[in-house]
Amino acid sequence: MADPAPSDGAEVDAALFARLAADPLAELLGIELEEVRPGYARAAMTVGPRLLNAVGTAHGGATMALLDVVHAAVGNSHGTVAVAQDVHTEFLVAGRPGERLVAEGSELHRSRRTAVYRIDARGEDGRLVATALARVFRTDRPWGSPA
Repeated sequence: MADPAPSDGAEVDAALFARLAADPLAELLGIELEEVRPGYARAAMTVGPRLLNAVGTAHGGATMALLDVVHAAVGNSHGTVAVAQDVHTEFLVAGRPGERLVAEGSELHRSRRTAVYRIDARGEDGRLVATALARVFRTDRPWGSPA
């Protein structure tokens, strides 16, 4: 995992955190957003029975959803609406039934219009389950303003 982006350690605005944490798909899958600060986000989920694939390990779609929740949070962590442009994911080992997976995302590059993030999901034993390189398009619209 890349080091978290430099920041003053401050969390994002509480209203923004609440909006990011209220993602309906994340709620359905049991994904909990744990921390967001400028250039960094972390979320976790437990691989329950409904998140398993046919061979009994964490479904790739569920793992990808965890990565994507972090992608959305870190991409919007500067208070400007950002939308996903690309996510390249490598699934390295399977998440195990009942295991808590934790995903962390850090900003690698940010310009006025785009930003790139590395997002790693790890198992309870620290093994790297999946990693993603993700990009967003940054709009001019601040969070909380009308669409």
